[in-house]
Amino acid sequence: MTNGGTRPGQVVRDRWRLRARLTLWAGLSLSAGALGAWAYARTGASTADVVRDLAVGWSFAGAGLVAWWRRPANRTGPLMLAEGLTWFLGNLQGTSVPLLFAVGAWWEALNMAVLAHLLLAFPDGRLGTRFARSVVTAGYGLTAVGGLLRAAVYDPAASGGSTYLTCADCGPNALLVVHDPALFDAVDLGYRWLGALITLACVVALVRRWRVSCPARRRVLLPAWAAVAVAVAFIGWEAAYALAPEFPGRPGAGTVLLLSDLSQVSVPIAFAAGLLRMRLHRAAVGGLVVEVGAHPTPHLLQSAIARVMGDPSLRLGLGAGAPGTYVDPDGRPLPLPAPDSGRTATAVESRGKPVAVLVHDTALREDPGLVTAVAATVRLCLENTRLGAEIARRTEEARARHSRLLETAERERRRLERDLHDGAQARLVFALMALRRLDAGLSRGADPVLRGTVAEADRLLRQALSDLRDIAHGIHPAVLEREGLGPAVTSLAEQSAIPVVVAVEPRRLPPLIESTAYFTVCEALSNASKHAGARAVSVMARVTGGRLVVEVTDDGSGGADRAGSGLRGLTDRVAAVGGTLHVESAAGSGTRIRAELPCA
Repeated sequence: MTNGGTRPGQVVRDRWRLRARLTLWAGLSLSAGALGAWAYARTGASTADVVRDLAVGWSFAGAGLVAWWRRPANRTGPLMLAEGLTWFLGNLQGTSVPLLFAVGAWWEALNMAVLAHLLLAFPDGRLGTRFARSVVTAGYGLTAVGGLLRAAVYDPAASGGSTYLTCADCGPNALLVVHDPALFDAVDLGYRWLGALITLACVVALVRRWRVSCPARRRVLLPAWAAVAVAVAFIGWEAAYALAPEFPGRPGAGTVLLLSDLSQVSVPIAFAAGLLRMRLHRAAVGGLVVEVGAHPTPHLLQSAIARVMGDPSLRLGLGAGAPGTYVDPDGRPLPLPAPDSGRTATAVESRGKPVAVLVHDTALREDPGLVTAVAATVRLCLENTRLGAEIARRTEEARARHSRLLETAERERRRLERDLHDGAQARLVFALMALRRLDAGLSRGADPVLRGTVAEADRLLRQALSDLRDIAHGIHPAVLEREGLGPAVTSLAEQSAIPVVVAVEPRRLPPLIESTAYFTVCEALSNASKHAGARAVSVMARVTGGRLVVEVTDDGSGGADRAGSGLRGLTDRVAAVGGTLHVESAAGSGTRIRAELPCA
């Protein structure tokens, strides 16, 4: 799903345009590095120096391309790419092409201005203070104006050791206007000291940012400390050059250059590590729902979110009813942060209404994807909790309705059994007794046909009475209501066509539970006798942990059809009172039916 009304096709086209643009910039980076390496090698630089130089420039360019691809709206990626491209500009002074030499002499320090811009804008790509903007403007201004002035008086034949290339045979300089070595030395010295002052101002700006930042912001800014080392190395280099211009030729100068370059390589590496860390945080969001479980408590959810977002001070607020009011996991009111407090609030909405809020450090806004993903996860957790509670409530209501229906049916069964026993069955008994008195009053010489008719009526009444008793017993056995489950199951076993061993605890239970257990045994015995061909059956019933456990085991053929009407109806009947039914019936291994019914 896309936001802001953007069409999916437009998103795909934008991604392809970005990919094409990055591919072009990657080619330019490779070309710039190759050209810079060729020019650098012409000055007599060793292979190690050339490789080191390429490593610095291409590491910036590569990290910038990755950052630009991952976060297109953030300017940090383009700035790092610009740092990688401008890194090779100074190497053009190693060529014999006048125009290329002039470009290299003029923009030799442009990469330092871009680096200052990168450091002060990291990680969101924006300069947050007027002081930072002033420092960056001064850096670009010095490079543009001071670099041009320096190039206008720079004769490589007379001042070949004035650059890091130390190439007296390079050039000539197409921008050379005034040939005066003394004037160049003065301009060059002022140019370098101004660069050192701007670098110092950059360090001050970084330190000020660090001091006013909270812990979460400092974790985001941590890669910038690698750049501080670059600035310190640069100041030391400039100071050494100002105090001793012959320093580049002294022993140990190569080590200083190597350390300076390595410290600069650490900046894109640190940024890439920070980018990976943010991606790992996003990956951790996927396991957030699993970690907090199906029914997370507010404290558990807040703790997990704070860990994933890397902000221990994060607070979760739940909607308190009134719009814009929230409570923390302890139920206390959670005030929203002030605009200048360094903290911000991210609303979590569900179906267009705010249901929660995340109060966190403003530094986390630098990774909006992470914040959005966590907010969506919180919404999912809260929605799952709400739906789970709703389902549990409706399930409980349905179970209660089923239980009430079963209790009503059970009362009707008992009433019907009593009506049959006290009504129709009693009248049949009275009719049978009257018929027998009539038979006894007939003389021995009475009509044989009449005596036969009386005998047939007696037989039919006795059969009807037996059938009626069976019907009443099937509806609700009187012994179950009078004496309980044990005697009722024993009576059932005595009527069974196969041997039944009964072990039932002698205790009374709720009528609905006794009835459900009794008919569970009835169904199991019927299946064992009619379908399984069992030779023996055992029935066990005991109360364990507030639940009545009924087990019926036979030695029949097994393979009972769990989807059959009998077992399916029995499963529904047991579930209606909050119980569970388990059937084990492997072919050839008999059948074991286990019902667990709540009886507490």
